[in-house]
Amino acid sequence: MTRLHRVGILLTVASCSMAQGSLGIFDGSGDVGTVNRKGSVAFDADSKSYAVTGGGENMWFRGDAFHFVWKKVSGNVTLAADVALSGGEGNAHRKAVLVIRQTLDPDSGYASAALHGDGLTSLQSRRVKGDLTHEIQANVSGPARLRIERRGKYVSMSAGRKGEELEGAAGPMEVPLEGSFYVGIGVCAHEKDALAKAVFSNVALVVSDADQTAPKGSLYSTLETIAVSSTDRRVVQIVPGKIEAPNWTQDGAWLIYNGDGRLHRIAPAGGKPETIDTGIATRLNNDHGLSPDGTKIAISDQSQEPRKSQIYIVPIGGGEPRRVTSKVPSYWHGWSPDGLTLAYTGERNGDFDIYTIPATGGEETRLTTAKGLDDGPEYSPDGRYIYFNSERTGSMQIWRMRPDGTEQEAVTSDGFNNWFPHISPDGTKMVFLTYEAGVTGHPADKDVMLRLMNLSDGKVTVLTRLFGGQGTINVPSWSPDSKRLAFVSYQYR
Repeated sequence: MTRLHRVGILLTVASCSMAQGSLGIFDGSGDVGTVNRKGSVAFDADSKSYAVTGGGENMWFRGDAFHFVWKKVSGNVTLAADVALSGGEGNAHRKAVLVIRQTLDPDSGYASAALHGDGLTSLQSRRVKGDLTHEIQANVSGPARLRIERRGKYVSMSAGRKGEELEGAAGPMEVPLEGSFYVGIGVCAHEKDALAKAVFSNVALVVSDADQTAPKGSLYSTLETIAVSSTDRRVVQIVPGKIEAPNWTQDGAWLIYNGDGRLHRIAPAGGKPETIDTGIATRLNNDHGLSPDGTKIAISDQSQEPRKSQIYIVPIGGGEPRRVTSKVPSYWHGWSPDGLTLAYTGERNGDFDIYTIPATGGEETRLTTAKGLDDGPEYSPDGRYIYFNSERTGSMQIWRMRPDGTEQEAVTSDGFNNWFPHISPDGTKMVFLTYEAGVTGHPADKDVMLRLMNLSDGKVTVLTRLFGGQGTINVPSWSPDSKRLAFVSYQYR
């Protein structure tokens, strides 16, 4: 049973059997959307389980069709259950779901923890009524138990194999439900003329007041990737504590990130992470990245005197670092396409500006002199520009300039605060981190967006909304084929 961070009402099949009706802890059931074959539910009071049969063509895009067993609630909510899809036949994408849903309309805003027939497990959501559905695919397949949690406007999913504790599996996703809403269990056949069946047992529902003050809880970091074309996300790993700033290696084999002052690498599909040896550099921050030929890593470290960030280069496989900068603090952000020059942010006499320096070391060159913070320099793949973010106009916006510092011009100009431009390897797109107006700096623990600009016409779209900020996407994180991005989201639980 889940540990409660809020005082709430716990409703379980086991503890409420004396007061239950034909639907146990739930109040109603019925088909949502258009279904050709009517669904049903049977509650077994002896085994404390629900057998749900559902039709429906899909729960996706802008409309849903499935059978739903529900209770109307408000506030924060946690729903958990053992979930088993019956039989090996049927569509591989038929699904048994734990659902939190604004209304019973087919195009309602919702979130669901979904177990598919082929074992795929994902947190799916439609942020608002009529919007498209998106998902975060978990890095666990075919779990025995699922849990969905709503905390404020964010929803997350946990999963566990038989006999194992539930662990964070996906999220959080922003789903801004209002007032009262529906929570329950459901089944979708994924074929309009078919039926699918699932059994939900050991069902536990916790409802608590969203206005109650709760302890912040422990921080967890989720390393994820997102497909640019579909905006669907996939979990690589979820770990306690803070990890930051993933790079994608040029061969696509690894994601490199920092945590606990060190560099680590993990396969994009998940697995066991490995620590990269960086010698004397043991207090790394989130400013690091790979050389264009993929053989070296630039790092920013403050383990040596005077304990301010200095830029080093280490071999991709690890080894003793070679110091590049002599002045501190210096924070790496970009590597020229020919591999000869590094671009970075330096604080000199209280001003943060953009500098370059030969990768072999030497004298630094100052490129920006405008009043206010300039940060996050990154070369375009063709070497024609350095993109960066600057607050010289009063809010943080994306700018670009020639590699010698000339022709400085604004790229974005809106009501948000935009940080850390990263150009796709094919040179056609730019992703950046966006804070709401009024947020100063690039702090952690904020509602942020990853936004994408098409560089040919300047059109900007939202890739995803998340809880993050500092550490989410500080450094270049495109996949080598320009199809995916890596980033880190955060949650407290």
